[in-house]
Amino acid sequence: MRICASFRKTMASSFAVCRLHMRGRASLAKCLQKTDAFLHRSIGTDVVIARAEATRSDESDEKNGRKSLHTLHMERQEQAERSVLISCQSSTNEKKFLKYLSKHGEINKYFFYESYGVYAVVEFANQESVTSLLEGVAIPGGSHESAVPFKSRLLSLRNLGSVDSSNQLSGRQCQPQTTIPINELIKRLSREESIDKQISSLTEAYQLTEENSRLRFLVCSLLKDIATAYFPECTIKPFGSSVNGFGKLGCDLDMLLDLDSITGRNVKLPKSGLSLEYQMKRANSERAVTQSILSVIGECVDQFGPGCVGVQKILNARCPLVRFAHQPSGFQCDLTANNRVAMKSTELLYLYGELDPRVRSLVFTVRCWARAHGVTSSIPGAWITNFSLTVMVLFFLQKRTPPIIPTLDHLRDLAGPGDKSVIEGNDCTFVSDFNKIQLQSNTETLEQLLGEFFEFYATFPFSRMSINIRKGKEQNKPEVAPLHIQNPFETSLNVSKNVNASQLDRFVALCQESAWLLQQSETSTPRGGGAGGEGAPTPWGLATLLLPSQVAGIKSRKKRRREPASERIKGLLESLKNKNQLKKS
Repeated sequence: MRICASFRKTMASSFAVCRLHMRGRASLAKCLQKTDAFLHRSIGTDVVIARAEATRSDESDEKNGRKSLHTLHMERQEQAERSVLISCQSSTNEKKFLKYLSKHGEINKYFFYESYGVYAVVEFANQESVTSLLEGVAIPGGSHESAVPFKSRLLSLRNLGSVDSSNQLSGRQCQPQTTIPINELIKRLSREESIDKQISSLTEAYQLTEENSRLRFLVCSLLKDIATAYFPECTIKPFGSSVNGFGKLGCDLDMLLDLDSITGRNVKLPKSGLSLEYQMKRANSERAVTQSILSVIGECVDQFGPGCVGVQKILNARCPLVRFAHQPSGFQCDLTANNRVAMKSTELLYLYGELDPRVRSLVFTVRCWARAHGVTSSIPGAWITNFSLTVMVLFFLQKRTPPIIPTLDHLRDLAGPGDKSVIEGNDCTFVSDFNKIQLQSNTETLEQLLGEFFEFYATFPFSRMSINIRKGKEQNKPEVAPLHIQNPFETSLNVSKNVNASQLDRFVALCQESAWLLQQSETSTPRGGGAGGEGAPTPWGLATLLLPSQVAGIKSRKKRRREPASERIKGLLESLKNKNQLKKS
């Protein structure tokens, strides 16, 4: 997928959000009353106080240049509500395209990208412009099939006018929306002047762009248009890597169906006056309610969701979900309903990433290193997951002297009444106001931290100790498992329970090799080459760590410690020495 951005002037005023409700649909059995108990837990705090405190916190954070995740969500959701997704011909004339759409109102922003064709995301300044645009669209039909008149904000634009080949959309400067190949990344990093710059360059190449983030929220908004046919005023929010600040280009889109925004919830039933009437279906458990809700939404997405293909209703999983591919965006999507702990984990990771820029940079680097060596995988199995790896980085940063980030217990102690959150008996409370968090002064560079990370886990007592970011210190393992990482909120769970001994041994061996490589002057300093575009630059520093390794097949950590360096490292050093000798001669 490729994306290119063009900007118009940004409107400074705030915009009211008007939701577009689908009409002409048969209503299915309503399950809202049953879901009230399980989708909206009482957390023992006054809702008015909580919202007021959250608002003050958001305003204070914005003054300091940092947005809370709540603020980011609200901004992106409002932008998405005023946006449409348009399929275009590759030869579409951009000026005519904008002139045509501007008939319906002022355009705040637009950009093009490629995914099974050329698409444009267009954000209008006002919701009324979207309504005006939709009123004028035609519903396609044919004699050979019956069209379902389901209006969505996914549109097709044809025969508007073309341009010559020198001015086509595809010829403009475009920003890639998938990560660059590892070989290209190694070349790019090899041209940098320091390991710190290499890490920054990697982070810039891998992290989500603003356009990709906008597209993710727009897909959620399009899906919400379907869900509101059954649950008016509901919202669908992205969570996980799409919004926690650690997602890379091309990552899956995880979404949560949220019914908490429906007005009238948790209001005491009046002795007189109106209350909603419900037709209820019996449900044996809260889990059954979740399955019923997702089954209804999944069926609708499968039958009527524009661009949604390969829909799977995986309702018997530990966390029931609907999985599908959204072809217009290129995203693989997972929709869940009762996954509030995952949303709190998203908020926590976002907060840690905002506290210090080194947090995200180190996480991106370690994740890239892990994927390059097969430590992590997109296929479920015995591999270490990205979430486990992220928690390991956070734990390492808590162990620095002085600590770079605080422990979760410390964040809980700083929390106010509006931050209190208890989900299914799990304490998910932590402070949301950045101004309450006082960080200690740690001036270690990214290069130092990367080397120390590998040293730390190359010698970590995995056989005896557990990783715990709540306490920020090792604890005795509560169960027999090669790798034990305590779930930050559901503390009885081990988030790395799937990891087997051989995968952990391989991770430790790679940490030992990488720590050793960063200590060698031959590989930790720029080697030149490739100047002026003549030939490929010689890999060094972080680029060296991403080269293929020879640690596969190691039987034990003890055996690895007796081995000072792999044959690959020796060969690389010999090659570098030979090149230096040739230059001198």
